[in-house]
Amino acid sequence: MRAPLDLQGLKVDVEMEANDSRSPPQSPFNKSTFRKMKRLLRHANRRHLAILAIFSFLVFITFRSTKSIVSSTSWRTSGVFACPSSRPLPTAISLPPTLPIAPLSQTWNILRSTYDAHPPKPSYMPHPVHESDLGFPTHEMLKDMVNITETDAYTSRIEHESVVRHLPPYPEDLYKGRGIVMLAGGKYSEFAATALGMLREVGSQLPVEVWMKDRGEEREGWCEELEKEGMVCRRLQDYMDMSLLSHPYQWKIFTVLFSSFQEVIFLDADDMPIRNPDAIFDSAIYRDKGAILWPDYWKHTGSPWLPYITGISDEASDMLQEEKSAESGQLVWDKERHWKSLCLATYYNYYGPQYYFTLINSGWAGWGDKDTFPIALKALKEPYYQVSQDIVTVFINGTVRGIGMVQADPTNETNSKPMFLHSNIIKWSMRDFLCVGCWALDGSTGMISHIENPSSPINSHMLEGKRVFSTDQLPDIGMDAEPLIWKVMENLACGSIWGNKQVCQQARDHMSRTFGYQFKPSWIASLLGYGDRVCATMP
Repeated sequence: MRAPLDLQGLKVDVEMEANDSRSPPQSPFNKSTFRKMKRLLRHANRRHLAILAIFSFLVFITFRSTKSIVSSTSWRTSGVFACPSSRPLPTAISLPPTLPIAPLSQTWNILRSTYDAHPPKPSYMPHPVHESDLGFPTHEMLKDMVNITETDAYTSRIEHESVVRHLPPYPEDLYKGRGIVMLAGGKYSEFAATALGMLREVGSQLPVEVWMKDRGEEREGWCEELEKEGMVCRRLQDYMDMSLLSHPYQWKIFTVLFSSFQEVIFLDADDMPIRNPDAIFDSAIYRDKGAILWPDYWKHTGSPWLPYITGISDEASDMLQEEKSAESGQLVWDKERHWKSLCLATYYNYYGPQYYFTLINSGWAGWGDKDTFPIALKALKEPYYQVSQDIVTVFINGTVRGIGMVQADPTNETNSKPMFLHSNIIKWSMRDFLCVGCWALDGSTGMISHIENPSSPINSHMLEGKRVFSTDQLPDIGMDAEPLIWKVMENLACGSIWGNKQVCQQARDHMSRTFGYQFKPSWIASLLGYGDRVCATMP
């Protein structure tokens, strides 16, 4: 059923910093403010005094909690003194708990000893490259794409059975609560900043853990900004020896394993929520299954040996090849209910690049971690739900080139609505879109943004003030998310460590031309000592 066009949440106001300051003030009042009030009192009549008294009372009510002001990256109070915002106040969102590293590392060491004792055979399986011009691989082609002897398949099956037998029990009292986990770091932190901004703009109040490989992947100042939004940075290096993992595709599952949360919504750094995902945890399908996965475009392309080695079947079989493969840009997982399947999927990822990624995928598109999750669930016969609605491809405006894929809300099958926009082709960051003369994050080389690059498929959109997403698709997608994404981008460009004055102005110019946003100074913010603030409103 086609969902009605949903523009809810887009016609809202936002207030952003027009200056480039990074530190919020310690108090809304200063000497200059009191001097202004004193002059007003000296020359005011009774009516003016009454109005001033009401004004002062409202100021007191609005700013009665200094903590709530200091903890905010920009002046976002509700009421008559600021631009209303759809984002929850940061102080309303508790930070994730800080867990001692030792118990989590100990859990990992137990798992690692089991994995090391039971490697699959052969120890290394080449990653075949499937020729795309041959089309989607047939059943017959899949039989020959992965070369495994019957003896090696039997040995791997025995090792797999041993791993399952020795998986440790769920560690009671280690994990707590619900939250969102995202893998970022390096260049991907820029995309994560946009996705996390969208998370708060659509109303999510879940705490967030943002994981990176190590300290070297952190952008200075970003983690401090995140804490003001109920988010914390975590480093995989603090919990394990990262030299054990040869490929970044292995990192995702370890962020879920080491996360402090018992119940997790995982999001890739380039996966933007376009509807509040918090309700997933309270949905009937989640309560019933405890694990939710989303589909990819194509069917499963695993080796016929895969069901046999993982114990899904007692012989080589193409039984999985009629099922849709999974797309792991987002997943939902209850670690208590699905602890052993999480540990088994970790085993697949531990030996992923040298064995299981190829066994599961045969070298076809999507080689990596994505199907390790459903295979582990199937191997242990644990219940899970894979969203039945197909991906909706989002095209660049005026072209037939894809830019991303929309995944559906899993809580309502009968009335499909969009939930996530996975930007798997062109990823959203202000620097990538509009920065002129920017340098790479490490400062080693220059970078060319879409507005600078004539070969970019969205170059003309940036230069001429055109929408990026095709407007013809809005009825099929069910909502218009682009104005809200730009609202987040302007926030980052004008009030965070990711922006500067040039990018801020470029963002506002594009938003004014393309969507009709208006930017007006907030005189009350200036009066209260907050410097220049700008209200961004969409008519």
